[in-house]
Amino acid sequence: MAKPSAKRPLKIRKQAGVLLHVSSLPSGNLGSDAFAFVDFLSEVGASVWQVLPINAPHDDGSPYQCLSAHAGNPAFISLQQLVAQDWIAADEAEFGTTQALAIAYHHYCQQSQDQTVFAKFCRKQAHWLNDFALFYALRNHFNHTAWSTWPAAYKNREAKALKQFKTNFGAEIALIKFTQFVFFNQWDTLKKYCRLKSVKLFGDVPIFVAYDSADVWANRTLFKLNKHGDMKVVAGVPPDYFSETGQRWGNPHYDWRMMQADGFSWWQQRMRTQKQLFDLVRIDHFRGFEAAWEIPASAATAIDGKWKRAPGKALLKAITQKFPRMQLIAEDLGIITPQVTALRQQFNLPGMKILHFAFGSGDDNAYLPANLCTNSVVYTGTHDNNTTLGWYQTLDTNAKAHLHYLLGSDTPNMPQDLVHMAVSCAANLAVVPMQDVLGLGAEHRMNTPGTIGNNWQWQFSWAQLTIDLKQQFSAVLFESGRTSKRTI
Repeated sequence: MAKPSAKRPLKIRKQAGVLLHVSSLPSGNLGSDAFAFVDFLSEVGASVWQVLPINAPHDDGSPYQCLSAHAGNPAFISLQQLVAQDWIAADEAEFGTTQALAIAYHHYCQQSQDQTVFAKFCRKQAHWLNDFALFYALRNHFNHTAWSTWPAAYKNREAKALKQFKTNFGAEIALIKFTQFVFFNQWDTLKKYCRLKSVKLFGDVPIFVAYDSADVWANRTLFKLNKHGDMKVVAGVPPDYFSETGQRWGNPHYDWRMMQADGFSWWQQRMRTQKQLFDLVRIDHFRGFEAAWEIPASAATAIDGKWKRAPGKALLKAITQKFPRMQLIAEDLGIITPQVTALRQQFNLPGMKILHFAFGSGDDNAYLPANLCTNSVVYTGTHDNNTTLGWYQTLDTNAKAHLHYLLGSDTPNMPQDLVHMAVSCAANLAVVPMQDVLGLGAEHRMNTPGTIGNNWQWQFSWAQLTIDLKQQFSAVLFESGRTSKRTI
């Protein structure tokens, strides 16, 4: 049996990618804009498209608080593709996603020769799809309220009540499964196109799941809940760069003892879905695999939490043995202890380096370009950061002077100079948020941690992506050795 440390390092050599969530495409779905974006990446020489979690979110739209760790976001389904498949008429696409999919399902059911494909999908994904479809139908029935507020028979999954509900709402449950069938098929079509264009899809797995989710409702014993199903403790992080009071995420904590008892089968199933969808997978809040910040559920902020150990070594061993070719990336930002670093290094996982955090301190700052190792992924900033232009415009005097010194200029060209710094460093993979490719300011920020509202809404337009910007980005990737050819 291979030791964990035998896992190969990042299988990307001096390549580059762009960070853009599906919702930030001009159409916000998996239709023609998604394929055009792959064309753009291929054209400029970028070989990785990184997205945020693509699961079905709650009403706030956050991809980090979803209704399922497996189910795709129905809003990403392209109705135009359904038109092209003759599952709906062109005018029926105007009815909206829910009604259009109901029409598509009716048409699909008339095509008996295709029924085996849908049935095969349902069998293959049954380990999560059955619970999710039932959960989603119940949630619709109870006006989108959390499962913890449902009548006891449904909240507690009493067999008789669930059986009767399945009988009464069988058609609705089937439509929910069909919606996921459509999503996964459209994603698979996009993934095949990415492979044709030599572009890898880079996914993102939040370490925790939402309390109001099919995962918690169907697996209460795997989470730290009381006998009534309420959370005892919630997840978050202590005070840090982003917030003086820390971040109270509100996710339930895992009962690691119960998860480990069956070989982490819940995690195994979760990562199997990720492997189906992506070529690379980022583990968000990787440090939680070593120890996570537990906050009393009654606490209003994250200040009064405490660190609780997690069986990260055993979990990663189980995952890497089951999926030895899966490429994992560790999001190792925040308060990182020697134990967290040792865990990441034991499994030879690339860590993340953010240039926005590099300036204004000493020469030993781990994020400075000169200190980056090859087995890492470098970013100008992430979805949680300001855009680079917005960041630079609000940078404090000391950090700005440090940046100017390293750039050799007091009048840098932002964000282009920081993009150049990122792609020119030793990290095997450099990822640039689309906002920085487009040179956009703070008003185009994707998310501000610790805030509610006005997040996750940004979309670019093709008019912003001028030929000059494409040529500029392509040139810097070529000059830094991250692409072997210039096509623009």
